[in-house]
Amino acid sequence: MSDIPRHLVCGLLVLFSQQFDPPLLVSAERSKYVLAIGIDGLRTDALDAAKTPNIDALKKNGSYSNTCKILGVRYQKNDTISGPGWTSYLTGVWADKHGVHDNEFGGQRIARYPHFFNLIKQQYPDYKTASFIDWYPIDKYIVSKADVRVGFEAHGSDGYTVFDQYIADRAVKVLAEQNVRATMVYFGSTDETGHRYGFHPSVPQYMRSIEKVDQHVGRLTDAIKSRPTYQQEDWVILISSDHGGEGKGHGSGHQVPTIHNIYLIVSGESAGKGEFQGQVYLVDLVATALKHLEVDFRPEWQLDGKPVGLFPRP
Repeated sequence: MSDIPRHLVCGLLVLFSQQFDPPLLVSAERSKYVLAIGIDGLRTDALDAAKTPNIDALKKNGSYSNTCKILGVRYQKNDTISGPGWTSYLTGVWADKHGVHDNEFGGQRIARYPHFFNLIKQQYPDYKTASFIDWYPIDKYIVSKADVRVGFEAHGSDGYTVFDQYIADRAVKVLAEQNVRATMVYFGSTDETGHRYGFHPSVPQYMRSIEKVDQHVGRLTDAIKSRPTYQQEDWVILISSDHGGEGKGHGSGHQVPTIHNIYLIVSGESAGKGEFQGQVYLVDLVATALKHLEVDFRPEWQLDGKPVGLFPRP
């Protein structure tokens, strides 16, 4: 190497860097955005069996696990139902901290362990956030610091199917037209359909509900790609659930893998590719969103999760 002229050595080093550095170095200069999609009662083997080209594309462009745990090692006393599940999803801490053990939200401490929008706003008060929910307790008890807030109270599988469509319509418009740095979109029809007909790949109604939600997911991702500033943006899309299901329920599912195992997908240019090698948990979603948005973690938050599925920053 010492016989090669210095200017050629420099040129070779630049070329090597351009060819072999990870995509992260390209995206590091772009503005960071997060879309978190919650699909209630999404059983993993049903998602694997369903025709879901949009979610499949996100998996292919990211890191994923179908054994993400809805319960932590430290604490497992809360029921395996929506209240504690979605509170853990949105706060990044387990139920012994946030205090939600069932769907009544009695004893909740969400003001102490708030929605991750609140944590974003502590560092970036000008970052716009948006929430689209049709299971009303999430909007009532958990959502905070949302600049755009759409919350409905749906009932029954048919009602949730209608409101999921409306939720998607509203979210698509905001994602395409507004500068929202963090967005949460919740779909509830999968869970209600499972309660009515059964949580299983052999149940056609349940499978159709998953496939319909996949269509909504496709519309959300298309809306992002339609943004005039999309080429200057670095989006990470997160998909997970609050629990799976067995029979027509999911309560007391602490020892039932089809209930306590869920999907976690971390997708985008800044995400690694392929299956997670280690165990991941529901509370990792918040930490991952904050890390991508370059939010500094504060010790007083006492987050239980860790960032997963992202390329390391240079």
